[in-house]
Order: sequence, then structure tokens, then C-alpha cells
Amino acid sequence: MLLETYQEKGLLTVTLVNGQTGDAGVYAYRGDLVLKEGTLREGSTTDRKPPEALFIHSALIVENDKIKFINGLLPTLDLLPVFVEKYKADIAPDAIALIYVENISKALKVELEGITYGLLPFKQGLVWNELLEELYIEKSELKGQSAEDKVAIAYAAAKTYKIKAELVSYEEAETFTFVVVKDASVGAI
Repeated sequence: MLLETYQEKGLLTVTLVNGQTGDAGVYAYRGDLVLKEGTLREGSTTDRKPPEALFIHSALIVENDKIKFINGLLPTLDLLPVFVEKYKADIAPDAIALIYVENISKALKVELEGITYGLLPFKQGLVWNELLEELYIEKSELKGQSAEDKVAIAYAAAKTYKIKAELVSYEEAETFTFVVVKDASVGAI
């Protein structure tokens, strides 16, 4: 199974949800997905340093060993081609992708490797909560559902969601990026 393969390869980290939904053969994942593995520690063939880049707070639906739903946060737009290159063989041709990007100024659609990626600007908050709000999913709709089925509900809502954005080339999308400045006053004192 695809998610087990990812787990064995060390591509899943900070896992919140990883299991079968109420539908047989449909699996849900929520957590961080490795985009760039850390380098091997000196003298080791298996022990790696922490990942260099992550697809943060991702939510995936996997059916028939193909990714059907993709959601999460990319800190920068230039990580989108990295994600596509690393996982393109596992992405279903009809996959739905709604990805938050920290350094874009407006919603965009970009097609890479035959998949249209809906890109949404992200300021702060929890990616999962932002997705639920974007898809108009009420918390009451999720009440009593398993964690896996909550991801499936988001996927079902995403099937009918139409992002209000123009389709642009990746190169044009890069013109809508900016440098993210983090506020140093956040965190422990």
C-alpha cells in the first residue's frame, strides 16, 4: 500500500491520521510529507538528518494506490515542482489539489504534469481549519466521524469546489510571490 511504502521510506512525519476510511480500499493521511530528505549523517547509510523541506499539515486521500486528494501548506511556491517531481508517479490523473502557499499574494491555478493545482494564499492559522472554511464544511458535519472519514468528507466537498482563480503558467505564478517576513515576537518568552 502506498502510505505504508511512504512510511518505510521515511516520507511521513508528524503523523496525525494514517488509516482506512469507512470506504474499503480508501485511505486517509494527515501529517507532514517529506519533500527533500535530510542528508545522511557522517558514516551512516541509513541515518538521516531532519528533512530539508516538508509539505506541512498535508491531508491526502489514497485510493487504489493513487493519491486522489492533496491538501497542505507549502512555505514557498518553488516547492510545488519539488512535490510534483517527487510524487507525480503516485498522483491519480483526476486528483484534486488545493494547496496553501505562504508566499503568494492571490489565489491561482497552475497545471503541472497534467494536474491542476489550486493554490491559495496562507497567512496564519491551522491549515486544516482553513480548508474546512474554504470548503464550507461545518464542524457539525464532522461530529462523530473518524479522523480518516473527516479527510474523506473534505475530499468529497473538494470535488464540487470551484476555486476563484485564473489558470496561469508556473512562470506567471512566480510573479505573484513575495518574501515572507516572520514576526520574531511569536513563541516562548
